[in-house]
This record gives sequence, structure tokens and C-alpha cells, in this order.
Amino acid sequence: MNDAELAAHLAEVAGRILLDVRASGLLSEKALGKAGDATANQFLVHALREQRPDDGLLSEEEKDNDERLSKSRVWIVDPVDGTREYGEKRTDWAVHVALAVDGVPTAGAVALPGLGLVLRSDRPGPLPTAAQTPRMVVSRTRPAAEAVTLSEKIGAELIPMGSAGAKAMAIVRGDAEIYLHTGGQYEWDSCAPAAVAAAHGLHVSRVDGSPLLYNQRDTYMPDLLICRKEWADTVLSLVAKI
Repeated sequence: MNDAELAAHLAEVAGRILLDVRASGLLSEKALGKAGDATANQFLVHALREQRPDDGLLSEEEKDNDERLSKSRVWIVDPVDGTREYGEKRTDWAVHVALAVDGVPTAGAVALPGLGLVLRSDRPGPLPTAAQTPRMVVSRTRPAAEAVTLSEKIGAELIPMGSAGAKAMAIVRGDAEIYLHTGGQYEWDSCAPAAVAAAHGLHVSRVDGSPLLYNQRDTYMPDLLICRKEWADTVLSLVAKI
């Protein structure tokens, strides 16, 4: 199985595991999030170390070390992106599995288990028709000020949503046109979504237009923009002035 197939398979299986954990009905909302994170992480880490033993690995739920920095190929995973939404039994959470090669996300999959979907970099489909009035996905709990200001400038409708993966995949699925995030994330929050979005022909960058680079010593990523290409120049130009 090639890298993209492996990413998709692992994301799908981890999603099924998470649904089973949640369906047990034995855990409180807070405990459910912790159990889901731990269970999915254990599966993903063991599977990747078995299937790609020579590659590096970075997971939100695994203690980081410098070994990955010497590797050209590094798997970057988020076992549950949107732990709060998972615990609340919503559908806007995701599983991220991606491979970065020399810092570039080259293969990836984002599972949306609550919707029964896996979006993947090796099976891009045509983008749905864009809405006449642009739609922007934003955090449902803390929308970034820059995104709110931008929405006012372009007359966009704001769509509150949970995880970063769910937001990015909303652009791929045609449920929105723009995902602008300036509130800070980590590499595991965006690597798989970036791989899938780029494969589907979307614009993917930092908010200054520079590329997203992964497998850095500091895994913090301040911002990102994933949007339809017809909106990229407008968004980048306006954000630079905010």
C-alpha cells in the first residue's frame, strides 16, 4: 500500500475506533475525549511504526523528540482534531494522517467519522460550484478578529465550526469558500488538511502567502489560509492591511 493509501486507511480505521469508544456510553464527556485521544493515538502510532519503521513521526498525543528532525519523511498525525466536538457527540471533528517530505505535505487523509467520510490527497474530485456570497468557516467558540474583519470587508457569511480539519474540508466539500486562521495552531492541526486541500486544487499558504512548512523544531504554526484560488489574491491583500 502506498503512502496515500496508508494515510487514508489509518484515518478511516482510527475514525471507526473512535466511534466505537463513543458508542460505549460508559464515559463522561471529558473522559470520552481523553479516552478517544489515547486509543486512536495508540493505534496510529503502532501502525505507522510497523508499516513505515524508517520514517519520522509527530503526533499531538505522543511525546516529541528530535529524532524526526533528521528524517526526510515524517508522518504527522492528530488522532482527534476537535476533542471537544468529539466529546460533545458533534460531527465537526476529524482524524488527520499525513506524510511530509522535506517539510512539504505530500500525502494525507482527513477522516470525518461523524459524517462517514474520508477525504484524501490521492483521490481529488472536482470542486463544487462556489456560492455567489462567499462563506468563511471560523471557530465556533473564538472566531479570529482578522477573520471577522475580513468577512465584513468582502461581505462573507460566517459559518461557525469545530475542528481545523472539519473547517478545511468544508472548503473541499463546497460548504464554504474561505478558511482563514490567525489564532495559532500546531503542525498536526493542518498538515493532513493542507495535503488534501492542495490536491483538490485549493490555495494553501500562510497568511502572508508563504508556504506551510512542516517537521520544524518548533511545531507551532501561527496562521494559515485555505481557500478557493479565485479568492486567494483578494484575501491575502486585505489581510495584509488588517
